[in-house]
Amino acid sequence: MGLIVQKYGGSSLATPEHIRNVARSVAAARAQGNQVAVVVSAMAGETDRLLNLARELSPLPPEREQDVLVSTGEQVSAALLAMALNGLGCPARSYLGFQLPLRTDSSHTKARILSVGGEKLEHTLRQGIIAIVAGFQGVTEAGDITTLGRGGSDTTAVALAAALRADVCEIYTDVDGVYTTDPHICPKARHLEKIAYEEMLEMASLGAKVLQIRAVELAWKYRVPLLVKSSFGSNRCTWIVEEEKIEMENAIVSGITLDRNQAKISVIGVPDRPGIAYRIISPLAQEAINVDMIIQNASSEGFTDFTFTVPRGDEHKARPLMEQIAREIGAREVRIDNGIAKVSVVGIGMKNHPGVASRMFKALAEHNINIEMISTSEIRISCVVNAHYGELAVRVLHDAFELDRSPQK
Repeated sequence: MGLIVQKYGGSSLATPEHIRNVARSVAAARAQGNQVAVVVSAMAGETDRLLNLARELSPLPPEREQDVLVSTGEQVSAALLAMALNGLGCPARSYLGFQLPLRTDSSHTKARILSVGGEKLEHTLRQGIIAIVAGFQGVTEAGDITTLGRGGSDTTAVALAAALRADVCEIYTDVDGVYTTDPHICPKARHLEKIAYEEMLEMASLGAKVLQIRAVELAWKYRVPLLVKSSFGSNRCTWIVEEEKIEMENAIVSGITLDRNQAKISVIGVPDRPGIAYRIISPLAQEAINVDMIIQNASSEGFTDFTFTVPRGDEHKARPLMEQIAREIGAREVRIDNGIAKVSVVGIGMKNHPGVASRMFKALAEHNINIEMISTSEIRISCVVNAHYGELAVRVLHDAFELDRSPQK
């Protein structure tokens, strides 16, 4: 007997018939002798519907109340799936975050998990009952409901799998695994049977929508085997595993990502003196605004320009902070550009193969795609380009690195 944690996304639960199909899939896993815990997202479109209701009443709804509201979407899914399973003769019981409890910090709308109580679920599973858990939600020590941010049900599933010491965490979605890039952008995208945690973490952080980045972080930390599968009948899937389990000798680059959710902020005419970077960035950290790529130009006559990127939407919170800091430090002005995109090449094979950056820059130059910012890690190179050229850049790089071809064994 194995212990399996399954997670189903909103598209898999979009209608009552979809929920019945999920119930049959869960029942089949149990019929094979497995203990099964299931994490569910809200039905497709439900979270957006609830957020729109909130904004009709308040342009900036209090985050605590917003969490109370949007967490109800997962509660509905959990109850309906439990009903469907019981209707099939499979005993099932639904649980909300506070009932486990799944403890989080108090950062409403993007809370981080502190601990997971697995005892109640373990007792349920030992009784032969399928446990259905509402994803995306948790509870603070003070008893306030929190949510984990978009895609947070993935994180819930991995956290539960780690707490229960599950044999595998299966993520069911509307795609049949991970591809070398988004097939909607590049028809030549190739399906990947396996990908390393490290690569998947980079791809998730760079815009790949298959898995939430925090879910991959947790899976890597606790060595939870992840399996990405389709809810709609495909036999293909992708395993996210440790690097040593993948034969990657000839695969220099594994994937290309595109992140449109970026805004560029430039503080122009910054006095070039020690501590200035801290003065600019620290107010953003205090407001939990994530800063990604950072460039500081060479000093000229004692002044420099300081440019960085933040998630699109956060530039509205960042603007008044940066304008205040610019006045305090004597900078000339603050400029914001949300017409950008970040295109990245990712691959663990890059560790031992020089020339990847040159190949990338050459391919973009040959198609007159200007690079505005560059950042690198051991297994990733990212370039900020004009948003109009984002999809073209993906296709150009996919061809340049011949990712439509399977790596030689």
